[in-house]
Amino acid sequence: MSELRSEGSLVRYYCTAGNGMEPFLIDELKRKLAAEDVCQLPGKVLFSSSAGINRVRELKAAERLFLLLKQDSPVQLSAHILPAKAASVLQSRVLGDKNQWTSAVMTWSRLQGELAGKRTTVNTPSTALSVARKREEGRGTEELREEEEEEEEEEEEEEKSSEEKKSKTVTVERGGKLSREICGVEVQTLEKKRKRDDEEGKRMVMELSSCTQNGRKGMLSETDLYGRGSGLDHNVERSCRTMEHMAEDFAEKNVELVTTTGGSDKTLLPPSRIKPEPPSPASVSFRISCKCTGSLSRYFSTQEVSKVIGVGLSRLLGWKVDLKNPQLEVNVNLSDDHCLLGFPLTRLPLANRSYMKTTGLRSTVAWAMASLAQIQPGFFVVDPMCGAGTILIEAAQEHKAVCFLGVDIDDGQLQKANENVACAELGNRIHLLKASSMMLPLPSASVDAVVCDLPFGRKFGTKTNMAANLPLILTEMERVLCIGGTLVLLLSPQLSCLLKKLLAQKDTGPTSNQETEPQVGLQHRLPPPLSSLKHQATLRVSLGVIDGLIHKYVKKDT
Repeated sequence: MSELRSEGSLVRYYCTAGNGMEPFLIDELKRKLAAEDVCQLPGKVLFSSSAGINRVRELKAAERLFLLLKQDSPVQLSAHILPAKAASVLQSRVLGDKNQWTSAVMTWSRLQGELAGKRTTVNTPSTALSVARKREEGRGTEELREEEEEEEEEEEEEEKSSEEKKSKTVTVERGGKLSREICGVEVQTLEKKRKRDDEEGKRMVMELSSCTQNGRKGMLSETDLYGRGSGLDHNVERSCRTMEHMAEDFAEKNVELVTTTGGSDKTLLPPSRIKPEPPSPASVSFRISCKCTGSLSRYFSTQEVSKVIGVGLSRLLGWKVDLKNPQLEVNVNLSDDHCLLGFPLTRLPLANRSYMKTTGLRSTVAWAMASLAQIQPGFFVVDPMCGAGTILIEAAQEHKAVCFLGVDIDDGQLQKANENVACAELGNRIHLLKASSMMLPLPSASVDAVVCDLPFGRKFGTKTNMAANLPLILTEMERVLCIGGTLVLLLSPQLSCLLKKLLAQKDTGPTSNQETEPQVGLQHRLPPPLSSLKHQATLRVSLGVIDGLIHKYVKKDT
């Protein structure tokens, strides 16, 4: 059982990652978080870090983030064991010691509190919401100060009126019994106020969601770039993140009941006066999320494993099972290689990008491709088949002092890219151009890095014969790339084999027959040799149903 240490010291986590993404995640962990005790399992990476949880959740190569509860050897059962005995062994091996569970829940609660601290705008009353909205619109500090003073005066008046109501309530008391009528009126009044606050919060969410509708529509020629940047301020990205956080934070509540000193009456307090308190270890509702493979799956189904562990956990800690809306989810992974338990730290996967309106290539893979390009400040980076612009946006999120250009021949794809760039507020650094990848309107040796996902598969494939056009596309990429520049391509297994054959050809000139043959269109143009591209790496990554291969090349001087 892993030890979960106090705040300010190392905490043990694990992340899930797509197949082939583990090396990228390990490199990111060491580089950004100075992670320690990094351990790789198939589809998972375990690590320890003292970095704040808000830094940890910014990981780009990870799919999901968990607090590690337990890493142990696999559960093994003998061939002739009785079912009851097998269930007992499973419970004993998986559950372990009660104190370690309670310690883990305390650490999880603390981390949830840190995450909630970044989302204080979620449950503020309507007056506070209006002030926050005006802050986002860039109003002056003096005006904000006046509004805050007015808000404090209103709150003082509310407190006074509340005290007056309480005093009236006491006068109605007869024979030690409190008048239920006045209490009922007070509760109804506060309940109406809470509903008004909720409606105001929902209206704010609707206003914030409008950030995704600011992408400009229109068609472009080869010489025109999409212009943007004046219609959005720098608060849109923060607003998008706020919406995601509203969905994630199940620990915060709109209203909390607080017992007064008398102990007999309860007062509804506005959430702005209360910090969200995590559940105590003795009152946790939970749900088991289980994945069981290997030999153990011959004894128990996944549902049976979940039931056995759930019943044992209820007996051990007194927790209650809640399959629909639990406070805590317990993730259990059992295989022939390991026994792994953890608590999810975010409701949504880390791979869900709040700054992306329309998804294209898997965001984690797009980030990995950008990281392979070794982008430096001052670079000019081009994606000649940009699609929805996922690669460029992921790269721009990491590298600030860099200029990016996305090229695509399809108007629909350019429109999606335009909307994504607008939502991510990157219009001043990402420009879009309509042109063919086989005839890029760029000078030779003018680009520092080319990063491209060549369309393939049912979802992203095109009507164009990509195999036939691959030599011409590569020729154009090589032409615009400067000496020492990096080329990163994502290909299907079939295109990967074709690329290797093309680059394996000897550097020979055209034959006499080819020289005299008339050229009609691009399909009959003979590509020049591609020997200036030096192979660096080929990495296989999972794209879901199918795999892709990332090729990295560096252009050398010939």
